[in-house]
Amino acid sequence: MTIEQLYERIGGDYKSVLGRFMSDKIVDKFVIKYLNDSSYDLLKSGMEEPNYEEAFRAAHTMKGVCQNLSFDRLCKASEDMTEALRNGPHGNYEELYQKVTEVYNDTVAAIREYEQSK
Repeated sequence: MTIEQLYERIGGDYKSVLGRFMSDKIVDKFVIKYLNDSSYDLLKSGMEEPNYEEAFRAAHTMKGVCQNLSFDRLCKASEDMTEALRNGPHGNYEELYQKVTEVYNDTVAAIREYEQSK
């Protein structure tokens, strides 16, 4: 799998991230580093405790990281989650959390597959 194929699979914008980072090597480096990002784990613990302030901060951080990496599908899911937790939980925040979880798991699985294929 190439880095471009990874982006296609996860619903990302490879051209955008390449324009920002200027080289495949740098994109590759930061995509692999995403596997160590703790935002999702903090979101999960915040939702389970519940500590919605922590969950909000984690979702907001996840949104920013995904935006920088042009992980568009995960960025949108975490953005929706951020807004559902802003000023306390409201709306369909539980459904949105499930969506973030699904997209996050798909993204991480694809990155791990990409990493192993190199």
